[in-house]
Amino acid sequence: MVTKKTAHYYFYVLLCADNSLYGGYSTDVYKRFAAHQAGKGAKYTKVKSRHPLKLIYFETFETKSAALKAEYAFKHQSRKAKLAYLLAHGVHVPSK
Repeated sequence: MVTKKTAHYYFYVLLCADNSLYGGYSTDVYKRFAAHQAGKGAKYTKVKSRHPLKLIYFETFETKSAALKAEYAFKHQSRKAKLAYLLAHGVHVPSK
């Protein structure tokens, strides 16, 4: 019997050293986080003053479209709304 491997798609949030939040999409959260940490991720996270980074949240989706929609929605919110979203998902981001 052949079983089909189900692909997973992720929306994730990083907390940067400057207390900013970065939302992204990936098919492998931990590999992508390692790329961000190594300075090979997104342009935003390549800035040294934003390091170290912390992976504070991720969510799994069954479709790429759903994960990308979650990323887009997160990125286009105010910081206050992003913090409320994270808090609603059990993540408290301490203020500096």
